[in-house]
Amino acid sequence: MNFLKKLFGAGEPSKSASVPVEYNGYRIFAAPTKEAGGYRVSARIEKDFEAETKAHTMMRADVITDYDEAVAATVAKCQHVIDQQGDQIF
Repeated sequence: MNFLKKLFGAGEPSKSASVPVEYNGYRIFAAPTKEAGGYRVSARIEKDFEAETKAHTMMRADVITDYDEAVAATVAKCQHVIDQQGDQIF
């Protein structure tokens, strides 16, 4: 069974989730969570301050069937949260 998973790429994370997206001084690490029927929009948002790096974990109710579409939706939602709340998310 593992052979079939490796052959068809099941269970392997997409490269897009491991590379942070820079946005207005923030780093967005998209990490959609596997759920029944798709992937839940989920990410970590980081920002460097003078003495430390702060992080906020964001998870939404949205479930998207395609992994790459879930990554794109996650980044878009994070950008929206950053635009609305700024540093108050920490």
